[in-house]
Amino acid sequence: MKTAADLSARLAQLHERIRETPLFNPVFQLSLDLSRQLESGDMTLEDCAALVEELECVSFQSRAERLRSLVAPVSRDDNLIALASGDENFASFRARWETPALHAVFTAHPTFLLTPRQSEAIAEAASGGRPVDERACADAGERPAITLAYEHRRAMEAIARAQDARDAIVTRVLGEAQQRWPERWQSLSPLPFRFATWVGYDMDGRTDIKWYHSIGFRLSEKAQRLERYAETLAGFAPDHALLDPLRRAAAFAAARAEDFAGDLTDPEALSAAANRLTADHPDKLTSLSAIVEALDSEAADTISGGSDNAMARKTLAAAMRADGLGMGGVHFRVNASQLHNAIRRRIDPDNTLDLASKGAMAVLRDILERVQPLRTNFAALAIESSTAIRQFLVMAQILQHIDGDAPIRMLVAECEQPSTVLAALYFARLFGIAGKVDVSPLFETENALEHGGRFLDALCAEPAYRAYARQRGRVCIQTGYSDAGRFIGQIPASLAIERLQGRLAGAMANNGLGDVAALIFNTHGEGMGRGAHPGGFADRLAWPLSPWARRRFAREGIALEPEASFQGGDGYLFFATPELALATLSRIADLSPDGPDRGDKSGEEPDPFYRRTDLSLDFYRAVRSHQRDHLESRTYARAVTAFGLGLLNTTGSRVSRRQGDLSGDREMSLRQIRAIPHNAILQQLGYPVNIISGIGSAAEGNYEDIAALLQESARGRQMMRLVRASNALASIKTVAAYGELFNSAYWASRPYRGMEQHLAPACETLAEYLTGDDRNGVFRRLTSRLRVDALKLHRLFGLLPDEAPLEGREEIRRTIGALQALRLALLKHMFLKAVSIPAFSRANDIDRDDVLEMVFTLRVDEALAQMRRAYPTSFPQLADFSVAEPSDYPDGAGEGYSQIGRDYIDPIERAQALNLRIGTAIANLFGAHG
Repeated sequence: MKTAADLSARLAQLHERIRETPLFNPVFQLSLDLSRQLESGDMTLEDCAALVEELECVSFQSRAERLRSLVAPVSRDDNLIALASGDENFASFRARWETPALHAVFTAHPTFLLTPRQSEAIAEAASGGRPVDERACADAGERPAITLAYEHRRAMEAIARAQDARDAIVTRVLGEAQQRWPERWQSLSPLPFRFATWVGYDMDGRTDIKWYHSIGFRLSEKAQRLERYAETLAGFAPDHALLDPLRRAAAFAAARAEDFAGDLTDPEALSAAANRLTADHPDKLTSLSAIVEALDSEAADTISGGSDNAMARKTLAAAMRADGLGMGGVHFRVNASQLHNAIRRRIDPDNTLDLASKGAMAVLRDILERVQPLRTNFAALAIESSTAIRQFLVMAQILQHIDGDAPIRMLVAECEQPSTVLAALYFARLFGIAGKVDVSPLFETENALEHGGRFLDALCAEPAYRAYARQRGRVCIQTGYSDAGRFIGQIPASLAIERLQGRLAGAMANNGLGDVAALIFNTHGEGMGRGAHPGGFADRLAWPLSPWARRRFAREGIALEPEASFQGGDGYLFFATPELALATLSRIADLSPDGPDRGDKSGEEPDPFYRRTDLSLDFYRAVRSHQRDHLESRTYARAVTAFGLGLLNTTGSRVSRRQGDLSGDREMSLRQIRAIPHNAILQQLGYPVNIISGIGSAAEGNYEDIAALLQESARGRQMMRLVRASNALASIKTVAAYGELFNSAYWASRPYRGMEQHLAPACETLAEYLTGDDRNGVFRRLTSRLRVDALKLHRLFGLLPDEAPLEGREEIRRTIGALQALRLALLKHMFLKAVSIPAFSRANDIDRDDVLEMVFTLRVDEALAQMRRAYPTSFPQLADFSVAEPSDYPDGAGEGYSQIGRDYIDPIERAQALNLRIGTAIANLFGAHG
């Protein structure tokens, strides 16, 4: 079996045997076939690499086809022609295009799975009009270190293309308005999208971002945006008087960014950089208001002489209004505990006050009434030890010295009580920036979602918060899908988030805040397990902010500002070429509701899922309970962490394990692994438990009624489209196959009756070692539970239509199966090589058994380091030293352990490299990392 077609054909043959023996595992049998070839010498690791390359190419083509299908059509002309067409009158046309269809936030969660060369190949293939072919396939090339600077650069590249696409949309909208309303179009100020990022400003869960990094990033963004403004202006007015001021301001910002790019822990270095930034300077531009006003005035003056120039000026002014002196808005993020620690220094230095208590709220109300703004400078920033306070000080310096126009978002993770928001508001007032900072609590944990309604009721009842919301013109919240989807399941998480959003509408209306907007930031990822629906952009937009939630705000007359994230390398693919960026924004503009009035304001709820709560609530609770049982089960935790994180590539600058984890792999808790790696491991093991599991069991005993409800409900059908899309790629047999790697009986039986006698010693060693290992039993228990639930799910599926069958489903499943079998063969190769290495002496508290366990949990880099320590292949020679006294020793040639390295250590390293490439291919076939 030397080709992908061979593997696919063999897998198809093996699947037929399930009819005879239901417990037969085709994936594991194919892995055994491959393993026998590999261990006999009929197949080499180079042959395996060729197979991986062929299957990789299939996965790249699949990724490109899926990307194109999500945003189709991708033709620039098709999108621009269709964009502004319609039968609206001028008022509705204006309302549509002067209100952002979406605030798009470019985040940098660890999803930089593909190298730049691979991303470029996939994006180019998806952007063209020809069928996707081998041009989507590219070798990895150089895999750059995924640093914070790398993530920021990639975010800025994506935002730049998004800005260009938005400019094209604005120009098209203005052109349509000019044609249809020639006397009125010049009063139009389109603002179809806003962009923002938190890359470089997100401090939740990381200590590697220094405060001066954030200042440096913001200055570099300012320089880049000013250069882009100047470039746009020069394109239609090369002699414009504003060009020189814009370019000088860009150069000034770039120089100051360079000042803040280095290590500023030295007071003298910081003082010099700070003084250059804060000093008065003719090129220190901190507001674009005068320039925007000038462009608007020029546009009005040139309408009679040349509408193209007027349109270009209005497009540039629109970009400036949207982005300000940066590539977009910025989102700082801290954890609630960081705010609690900061506020205690002010109100509770002895740590005796419960911050959730009425007493704490009374104290916070009092200090909010009495707070007087304090002046701050960079020296105050440098000496501040509190992470939360530092963030407010950084925001104050940005607003004072970099961009005084653009508001800043302060996201608060794990925010579960109103006092946390009041603490943030206190610091915003203390440093004089409350008028420019939007505090936004994040609801993502199970507790936050469960009690979030009461939280919002209490927060909106606070007079200080109501005054602040009116000052800002909006109430902001953030709802997250990664941790929520992991801890309570993706379906119940989405429903809990939806209900929380509805509670926000009620809380605002009940507390007299119906006259301000509700900005809801839904942070989801591209993977099925992270909140982005795979069924197309209509589902993608409606899944995190459903029609039901929108109707809650419409009935209260509350304007809604939807915001969503595009996460890391996966999300940036939507903006990887000009064609994809325009297609993506066009789909969002096409599919977004035309404002809150689109919702049904009647008392009757049109979707039966929300009327038949006797069924839907029981269904929700049953799925949630099933998911919780998995989360709390040691069986599930042990299976998910059986290989640690060794199945995954490094895909981001933020660590995949939470900081401070010291526990061993055997006792690793799921809470020690971040949400995206957790979901990615489920993909790699072959079954997205947090999407599929529990749906079938929740319908047990009431299949017909539940099926009827889901079929009649638009929300129910949307849920099942998500479950079907995930289940179409899932394989319980694959999960079971991974467990068989740790089956002592398998290894003891493999050389049975004289077969593979050359492996007998290694197999015996493995069999003996694994007799005490728990992972085979863990996987068997898990797969048994998954099978029982899957039986019930397929019974439910039988009562429902398949609305969106996955195109090429069997081909994709077979490709995943071939990849999984090939990986299992490589893992067996690594296990056999590891136990065949001669025993070595204990050093640094590490012995041979420790190294074996490292290999079995795929901590391969650590294992290789220990092996190479024990068996070095290079060592000092006498000739390396300038010693006068002669020596006859050593008297041998000194060949070292090169044979051990060649025969055992190097093959393990090569096999692990192929394992990680297989992981990339599997993620591509699932559509995203995690």
